[in-house]
Amino acid sequence: MKNLKMYCVTNKEINFLDKTNYNIGWVGKEISPKNYINCKSGDNIFYKEKHYSELTFHYWYWKNLLNIEENTWVGFCQKRRFWINKEFKNKTNTSFEDNYLKNIPDEWKNYESILCNPLYVNNVKKIKLLKRGFKSIIKNPSIFFDIKKQSLLLHFDMHHGHGNLKKAISVMEPEDRSDFLEYVSNSVFYNPHIMFIAKPGAHKKWFDTLFPWLERCEKIFGFDSLKGYDTDRLYAYLAERYLSFWFKKYTKSLNWPWMIWEKNE
Repeated sequence: MKNLKMYCVTNKEINFLDKTNYNIGWVGKEISPKNYINCKSGDNIFYKEKHYSELTFHYWYWKNLLNIEENTWVGFCQKRRFWINKEFKNKTNTSFEDNYLKNIPDEWKNYESILCNPLYVNNVKKIKLLKRGFKSIIKNPSIFFDIKKQSLLLHFDMHHGHGNLKKAISVMEPEDRSDFLEYVSNSVFYNPHIMFIAKPGAHKKWFDTLFPWLERCEKIFGFDSLKGYDTDRLYAYLAERYLSFWFKKYTKSLNWPWMIWEKNE
C-alpha cells in the first residue's frame, strides 16, 4: 500500500477493515472505537454532521491532517462503499480481502484524480417524473419524453428541493458558476458518494473551493428547514454533484470501479 493512504468515513464500526491498512474516520454520535480517528478535536464542524455527513471528516482532514508528501495518493471511501480492484468479479463466494483496492494501479500514472464509476439519473419512470418533477415538466414538457433532457439539474430538483441547486450555484465562485450550471443542465450522470483519490495538492485546491462555497450556501438554506431524506443532507448532496464537475475541470481524472460491501467477515 506504499504511497496510497486511504480513509474510510463511517458512523458504524466496520470490523473487516481491521484487517486492512485503511484509516477509519468516525462521524458517529456514539463514542468512537479507540482505533478510529475522531473528528471532534482541533478545527472541526462536527456540530454540522447531520447535514454535512462524511464531509464532516473531510473538513477535519483538510484543517488538521493535510500535510502529506505530494507523491502520496490519498483517497476517501465510506461505510458500505469501497474502491475495488479493476478485476473484481461480483461472486457470492468472494471476499473483501481479495478485492478491495490496496495498491496503486499502473493505469493511474497519467492521471491526477480517481473518481467513482458514474451513476446515470435519466430514463426516470414516468410516474416518478409526474410526482416529483411536475414543476419542471410544466416549464419544459419535452422532459417527460426525452431522456436526454432528464439531467442532473432535474434529478436534484426532484429529490433535493426544486430550485435549490440553482440557488446554490448563484453563490459559487464566478469562474465556475456558468460552467457548473451548464454541466448540471446537460449531463445525465455523475460520479457518486463524495469518493475520490488524488494527490494532496489537488485535495487542498478542492477543499479550499468546496467549503467556502458551502458556507455561503448556509446563508441561503440554513439548517432548521432541512428535514427528511430530501434536504437533511443537502450540503453533502451539493458537494457530490460539484465534485464530479470540479475534478474533471481542474484535474485529469479517471473513473474507477467501486462496490457496496456490508457484511463483516
